[in-house]
Amino acid sequence: MNQYRILALTDYRGHSNQNSIYPLLRGIQAHERCVSVYVASRGFEKNKSFFLREESALLFASKVDPSFGYTEEGDHYKENLDVIDPETIDIVLMRLPRPVSDEFLIWVKETFSESLMINDPIGILETSSKAYLLNFPELCPSMQLCRSVDQVIAIANDHPIVLKPLKEYGGKGLLKIEGTKTDDGQGIHDTQSYLENISVVLDQEGYLAMKYLKNVTEGDKRLLVVDGQIMTSVLRMPAEGSWLCNIAQGGRPEPSEPTESEYAIIDEISPYMRKAGVFMYGVDTLMDDDGQRILSEINTLSIGGFISGESESGNRLVDDTLEKLFNYADARR
Repeated sequence: MNQYRILALTDYRGHSNQNSIYPLLRGIQAHERCVSVYVASRGFEKNKSFFLREESALLFASKVDPSFGYTEEGDHYKENLDVIDPETIDIVLMRLPRPVSDEFLIWVKETFSESLMINDPIGILETSSKAYLLNFPELCPSMQLCRSVDQVIAIANDHPIVLKPLKEYGGKGLLKIEGTKTDDGQGIHDTQSYLENISVVLDQEGYLAMKYLKNVTEGDKRLLVVDGQIMTSVLRMPAEGSWLCNIAQGGRPEPSEPTESEYAIIDEISPYMRKAGVFMYGVDTLMDDDGQRILSEINTLSIGGFISGESESGNRLVDDTLEKLFNYADARR
């Protein structure tokens, strides 16, 4: 039986008592296949140099014990500290929320070059941009990568669109554009003027223009996927009078079950995720104009939903995930 030394990278400053890292790491700590599990936070002052990618910077991590849990001040991240030698770590769990730079993802992959990383930082780099959806046009609403104001306006004059910044998260920066009117969730603006204000980002990074679906009020659904299997799903409904479904933007969660079309979506994209070294990810779906669920986002950086998923489904999501994690590690030794 293989046993593993594990390190989780996170940032306690954005946590709540519903964050999945706490039951996951407590479960790992108690598992017979874990030799030790440590957790290091970007929010801990002593780790500032490491997360800024400074050469020879030390990484301070706290050894997880059964009492590991959420506090507003992140007390557990500042106690029982050891300096981590990357060569002693078998598995690194990437539980860092955005913002995370491309440069950091590349650097941390190099730093832990002998470790299995979940998810692989280079895979995150490849799959976490909204532009990655262009690999699956048959699964998504009509979409196009835009790099100019004129290009966006031409599409919006043909049909309403949602304009998505490529690397934002939690519904930040989403725009609904219908001809000359742009809704940023805070108010209605003139499209030409609004786009000119973001033209530098448009030119340098691009935005994904996706057809606005008339059934958006049916909610978007988050599927939690581990090693190609849907573990749970939560339907997120927009607040009254809004088109934004993200919880951070006022949406409300409701229990749900995956549909046949959602299982088909996961079957289609899972081989691509495995190839990229992505073990755990979230998929968002929307109801298309024909009443079928279709792909709208893939999230591969810091995936949550275990606590709410367990409470709503009654399934042992953490235990099942840990078994998959250790089997995944075995297969890659």
